[in-house]
Amino acid sequence: MKEYRSSNTEQTWLERISQALNGGEPQDREQLVELLRDSEQRNLLDEDSLAMIEGVMQVSEMHVRDIMVPRSQMETINRNVPPEEFLSTIIDSGHSRFPVIGDNHDEVEGILLAKDMLTYFAQGDNRKFDIRDVMRTPICIPESKRLNVLLKEFRSNRNHMAIVVDEYGGVAGLVTIEDVLEQIVGEIEDEYDIDEDSYIMKYSNDHFSVKALTPIDEFNEYFKVSLDEGEFDTVGGLVLKAFGHLPARGESVVLNDFHFTVLRADNRRIHLLQMTIGSSTPNAFPNAIAPTNEH
Repeated sequence: MKEYRSSNTEQTWLERISQALNGGEPQDREQLVELLRDSEQRNLLDEDSLAMIEGVMQVSEMHVRDIMVPRSQMETINRNVPPEEFLSTIIDSGHSRFPVIGDNHDEVEGILLAKDMLTYFAQGDNRKFDIRDVMRTPICIPESKRLNVLLKEFRSNRNHMAIVVDEYGGVAGLVTIEDVLEQIVGEIEDEYDIDEDSYIMKYSNDHFSVKALTPIDEFNEYFKVSLDEGEFDTVGGLVLKAFGHLPARGESVVLNDFHFTVLRADNRRIHLLQMTIGSSTPNAFPNAIAPTNEH
């Protein structure tokens, strides 16, 4: 049987980079990154591969505190609240997992999976519901845990969410496996994401999702309004100015008759906004189908 050897056009990017080294080896991380970026410039490595490699290297240096959802922005369910009352929280948030708390946020007693509520509501009877029967045991981790270690633990124990605790044992926030993976592969789109060729998604007459990159003139035309187009080109620019700082997920601001809530943002810019019109209650998409993405 003949041994298969790749031709130059069929060689993997790793083989081509190895040949490009010509016997030289990077002496530290900075030299390795420089080599990889030079390889991308010489078309030995494509842009997406370079981004993921750099993401993997960054994950090994980052800690949970760098990416966690802060305690103040956690969507939680109280163990003493009947399911009819917290169903709206499950639908509106679009998350699939929720910390179950006791009398305060430092008492995380379990994790409720949205899918575990299907049986209860499908039966349609008045049987007594005890959230303790369906919630899962929470996994608690310190803020200082490195992301590469956390990812390995997520894979081995098959958990998708962990509760982050501070040095005093109090709840500092939460983190999901999706949060970690996004540091490597970039943003993972979910059912709340708007089609690439559109900027605005309508849920009802007064509830919408709006991309931060929506041109102000298109926004004005869609809603028959006249937001100022002089200083900024996009809705995200106007919203950012109204905040006066780079907002985190869950922060809200009002512009004219529009109430904007940040659905997705990173440490550089806003990506997606939830918008309600007039006196409508923010964070309520009554006609939206609840996505199944991670928290």
